[in-house]
Amino acid sequence: MWLGVDYYPEQWDASLLDQDLDTIIELGCNVIRIAEFSWHLMEKTEGAYDFSFFDNVIAHAKAKGLKVIMGTPTATIPAWLAKKEPSILSEFEYGKKRAFGGRHVYCFNSPVMYEYSEKIIRKLVEHYKDEEAIVAWQIDNEIGHEDSDVCYCEQCHKAFQKYLEEVFQGDIDALNETYGTTFWSQEYNSFDEIPTPTATITTHNPALRLDWERFRNKSIVDFMTFQAKLVKEIAPDAYVIHDFPAGGMDKHVDYSKVAAQIDRVAYNNYPVWGGQREPLEPHQIAFGLDMMRGFKQQNFWITEAIMGAQGHDVTGYTPRPNQAKMWSYQGFAHGCESMMYFRYRGATKGAEQFCYGIIDADNVKRRKFYEVQSCFKDMMANKEAMETPMKSDVAILYDYDSLAAFRIQRQSFLLHPQTEMEKNYKAFYNRNVPVDVVPETVDLNSYKVVVLSQMIIGKPEMAEKVKAFVENGGTVVLTYRTSVKDAHNNLVFGEVIPVSYSEFAGIAVVETESLQEGQNFPVVGKGIMEGKKGISGVFREMLEVSDAEVLYGYGDTFYDMYAAVTRKKQGKGMIYYVGCGLDEDTTQAIMDQIMADNQIQTEASEAGVEICYRGSGENKVRMVMNHNGYEVKDKDCTLAPYESKIERV
Repeated sequence: MWLGVDYYPEQWDASLLDQDLDTIIELGCNVIRIAEFSWHLMEKTEGAYDFSFFDNVIAHAKAKGLKVIMGTPTATIPAWLAKKEPSILSEFEYGKKRAFGGRHVYCFNSPVMYEYSEKIIRKLVEHYKDEEAIVAWQIDNEIGHEDSDVCYCEQCHKAFQKYLEEVFQGDIDALNETYGTTFWSQEYNSFDEIPTPTATITTHNPALRLDWERFRNKSIVDFMTFQAKLVKEIAPDAYVIHDFPAGGMDKHVDYSKVAAQIDRVAYNNYPVWGGQREPLEPHQIAFGLDMMRGFKQQNFWITEAIMGAQGHDVTGYTPRPNQAKMWSYQGFAHGCESMMYFRYRGATKGAEQFCYGIIDADNVKRRKFYEVQSCFKDMMANKEAMETPMKSDVAILYDYDSLAAFRIQRQSFLLHPQTEMEKNYKAFYNRNVPVDVVPETVDLNSYKVVVLSQMIIGKPEMAEKVKAFVENGGTVVLTYRTSVKDAHNNLVFGEVIPVSYSEFAGIAVVETESLQEGQNFPVVGKGIMEGKKGISGVFREMLEVSDAEVLYGYGDTFYDMYAAVTRKKQGKGMIYYVGCGLDEDTTQAIMDQIMADNQIQTEASEAGVEICYRGSGENKVRMVMNHNGYEVKDKDCTLAPYESKIERV
């Protein structure tokens, strides 16, 4: 277990180093994370490599028994490189280069970026490959964050055309047929006529735009694969990590594909950020944590946990006493097994002056310091439990192509796939049931319940996997807008929606409607849900039932002949279809039925009180987190506002 801080000694006077390291040890740390933004410090001028600054930091850390997580510095290219090779800079949609001065400003398809990245990484890793104090290498930083996942420069344009030529094996007629370019006279005679999907009148072809999304994904995955392989080539035993940012489902990159290239997923967990009036809801924070665990289906690290208010230009909500500490407990409760806080001390200069750390710029130990110290003490005392893998009976699946398809064609102003996933997730979270949030490529056989939420791109192999899972006793929940399109983001001629699932689920989508703010409609319980009523909106599909059981029907005048929610037994299992955006109470009622039918163990708690279990056998612990700003009861105990506790089971 690694417990530590993100430390930027280059931002402080060298005379503070020993005092800082002693204070870091006093916190209960055994590791520091360094060097991720220090390219210029390592190479002040081209080819003049100098690692003496970090040699000194590492030597002092080693002398005090601290280990090191070392970063490759590629997230922040030096000014001399941007000046010498301006093609390295990425470009906004409207043709303007991103200026040097921020971070993540390089183009993922720049040969120059690859060339200079290889040089600095090679020199850095060769220099430290035998350094026993380095326990992990972090490649780059928060890849694809802050809109750096998209570039519209000519390098990307040419690379996109080449990508399409490879996908379609040089056959431009095949591309035209697949895209349906006869529409609006968009036929191409050669691949070099194909545009990037920048602003135009109306919109670009949806199939082209999905391939652009896939190309953006490949560009980032390729760059991260290059870094991971390079580190391993030089230091075969190196342990490679990457710190993923929040909001992974909104990025133009499939983070699970990046995760496949590294040894351990790390996460920068920000329940609140600059400008937010309030933190994320507890279940939203938990959803993000479970998604990180799901990338590789293994425990993960948190490389940036917050303790103070955060923000670049606008600061946000300040975590209340014990609240940020409680978020740290929540991280461990959901599969974190090592944690670093961002940052050790708040900066006095640069863009992150208002990203407050454990210690503020006045350098005084106060409440935040002692909260971190207390958290680290508790976690080290329960080390074995925190390092034990987690097991879930429930999975929520997502698909990068489907998420991209909704970015391309929203279909409803209110429809956001992650929000819908979080609503389904919350029904299990409310009952303190652990959930895996995983990519659609995972093996389903270890689960009892699988939810496919808005998986709009239909894939025959996925349908076969789902059907086999249900036939063998699993329960699957399909939601509206599932399997509507083919792999190229086109509607499927002659097939009933949900394509490949209609007969299996016993329903057919015969009409659809997008709802806007304030437009809701009633749903009425039937059969086992008789007497229940709900409200729904966002989007709805009118379901014509063949041989499914109706759980809810529409209660409005024109569509009361159609079903809204159904289920059908198939083999040993059950397949549900939710045809509209249901309210939380109705979603809860459906998921409660599913949990009961599958004998999934639940645990009641007061609203805002989260209960998780970690470990096994004699090392099993029960973790309780009060997300409320007031006292609550847990069994015979009273929890103070934002208090957390760990007890042996």
